[in-house]
Amino acid sequence: MYVAKLHPFAFKIGPLGVHWYGIFMVMAILGGAWYLIERGRQLGEDPDRLSNITLWTVLWGVIGARVVFVLANEPQWIWTDPVQILRIWDGGLAYDGAVGLGVLALWYQLRKKPLVFNHLVDWTVPGIGLGIFMVRIGNIFNHEVLGRMTELGFGRWPEQLIGSSIGVILIVRYFWIERYRTPPPGYQFWSAMLYYAILRGFVGETTRDNPLYIWHYINPHWGIGFTTLMQLFTLPIMIFTWLMMRRTWRKSATLLEGPGLGIAEEPSLSGASDQ
Repeated sequence: MYVAKLHPFAFKIGPLGVHWYGIFMVMAILGGAWYLIERGRQLGEDPDRLSNITLWTVLWGVIGARVVFVLANEPQWIWTDPVQILRIWDGGLAYDGAVGLGVLALWYQLRKKPLVFNHLVDWTVPGIGLGIFMVRIGNIFNHEVLGRMTELGFGRWPEQLIGSSIGVILIVRYFWIERYRTPPPGYQFWSAMLYYAILRGFVGETTRDNPLYIWHYINPHWGIGFTTLMQLFTLPIMIFTWLMMRRTWRKSATLLEGPGLGIAEEPSLSGASDQ
């Protein structure tokens, strides 16, 4: 989707410009963090402790998003212009890297309490879905993440809207399961990541105007193509998330110990001791 009159900046203060993309991303982070902390509060957990866990998870998620973007799109920056890697305000974040390293950071903080991790990682799903939805809307303002041209009468595929719909599907599915099912802790996250890989790899990436690798196929009439870099990783991600979903279903129920999850006992990722 390309709307020429849309400007990437929401407003400027002197030379400093604030991007719509950044505003939407911050809103998604705040919304996801609020939900996670509120769920923990309902279970009697310390909201300050949850806030600390969330902060470090988000920070490492941003690092992961930048690292994956650079490795996948601009690896030459590493040896030609390493300073450019730090300039995240110029754009360039990979959502897959944010989820990957963010979840790893969450696990590290709660590695001695797997049940706690399973509960918290489930509660990140609405925030992940919201992030996918809002960041793709921000891509419209930045005139990026474009769909392929078609001969179907509407020009390009509205790739940002297709990506946003994936986020909506994850959110709706999460709350439907919350209302009508009682899966073990951890199942919501891994199953959501499985569906995300399927929808992103076989729908979103098929119509996205990305470079092709190894096997090159483009249908100009339908505006579809194979295989993008993400599509190469889709099958391994599907297998991994399916195995984790299966493992969680089998093992999580046996770890239930009551309503107290003991989050306050765990160490911070920052290495600083709690006062």
